[in-house]
Amino acid sequence: MLKQHLQQKLLQKLSPQQIQFIKLLQVPTVALDTRVKEELEENPALEDPSLMTQDEPKSEYDDLNDGPEDYEQSSEDTSMDEFNVDDYLQDDSTNDYSTNYNNGDDDEEKKETPIAIESTFFESLQEQLDLIPLSDQDFIIGKQIIGSLDDDGYLRRPLGSMIDDLAFSQNVMVEEEDVLEMLKLIQSFDPPGIGARDLKECLLIQLKRKDPNNPIIVKAMNVVENYLDEFTRKHYDKLEKSLGLDSEELKEVVNEILRLNPKPGDANQVTTKQMQIIPDFHISNNDGVLILTLNSKNAPELKVSRSYQEMFEHYDKASSKDKKLKEAVQFVKQKLDSARWFIDAIKQRQQTLLKTMNAIMHYQYEYFLTADERKMRPMILKDIADKIDMDISTVSRVANSKYVQTEFGTFLLKSFFSEAIQTENGEEVSNKEVKKILEDCIGNEDKRKPLADEKLTEILKERGYNIARRTVAKYREQMNIPVARLRKEL
Repeated sequence: MLKQHLQQKLLQKLSPQQIQFIKLLQVPTVALDTRVKEELEENPALEDPSLMTQDEPKSEYDDLNDGPEDYEQSSEDTSMDEFNVDDYLQDDSTNDYSTNYNNGDDDEEKKETPIAIESTFFESLQEQLDLIPLSDQDFIIGKQIIGSLDDDGYLRRPLGSMIDDLAFSQNVMVEEEDVLEMLKLIQSFDPPGIGARDLKECLLIQLKRKDPNNPIIVKAMNVVENYLDEFTRKHYDKLEKSLGLDSEELKEVVNEILRLNPKPGDANQVTTKQMQIIPDFHISNNDGVLILTLNSKNAPELKVSRSYQEMFEHYDKASSKDKKLKEAVQFVKQKLDSARWFIDAIKQRQQTLLKTMNAIMHYQYEYFLTADERKMRPMILKDIADKIDMDISTVSRVANSKYVQTEFGTFLLKSFFSEAIQTENGEEVSNKEVKKILEDCIGNEDKRKPLADEKLTEILKERGYNIARRTVAKYREQMNIPVARLRKEL
């Protein structure tokens, strides 16, 4: 049985222009140039004057100049959606949109970044293998071992699995002794420690390359071989008793081990995955007055193609139009609309970025003047959203993906937001201030007797910050600072 009923829903639909603006807003500067180039390639009605090296070619639509009498009257002539041609006509002497926010670094921005040509440690190992006279079977085993190493340079794949791979993929039947012999050879390659199956083996390989007559090296090998767990946990008292060493001797042994590389694969690894950070804003201090500028890469100079504009002039003069012409003009109208929407979205993005960063700069004015984190005020997304009369989600999109360059470093905008903590006298301060105090306390502590979280909590309470020990531990972990026992040094 069918039933009819009414249901009321509240829906919020975004226009294509709004969706385009949101997508552009969260694009970082390093990717904006690529996005603009993609749009230029897809839409012939959009132009970048900075890329034009010669005068625009004559219109390809000269056949429209002959006037309306040259167009055949179509029997299917129906009225088209009307639109104002003047909306798309512009004076060619002025641009639709140009930037007023150049930061004076144009010459510097146009410099090409040199690319270092390096080989990965896999290629380096293969080159070392090629230099050694080997049988065909040993060479194949060596290549299989090198290809099985992880990015840290370790061989974590079981030997049995490698033997199976050689049998099924290479049709090479080998014994475990054959693989172990080639593995030992590869472990003699550079960088030292390559091809190890665990941390202990990695460190021992490196120590065995050192002077075997040096008593410190011998003791270091003993620590790695038999007391690695105590060493990593920094149970130095146990090590002194077990090895019969005084604190000075143990300190030399520990320093020798700390000089070893636990991840030898990283030594020659090309970090191609790291994205270059290009700041969206620059803040300079001019005699106590902060000056904010927007990176000019955020404001490309775009305009609507004059050729596409002229097509509307011809259309406006034509008194009759056939179906083919109507479709052509509708296509041009769509491209012109798209070009204008993109230009407007870029302009809106620029204005939103400046508006948001300007509010952040004034909210944290003392911090940007002094670079002292203790001067940073508590600030949440709503504080900035209320100041610029925008949605919190808009501020979040800006803060999570944009960087500002100051005279004391380049920072993600998100780092300027922090929670408020109330002191004993009722004053609200940023948790950044508390983290800075913790960092200073830990930085100045006696490394032989590092400060435990309970002691750090007491120090903060003495300074008027009534914070629980678990909160201190949370802030310490957020700053990637280990617990007191692991900070201990001899």
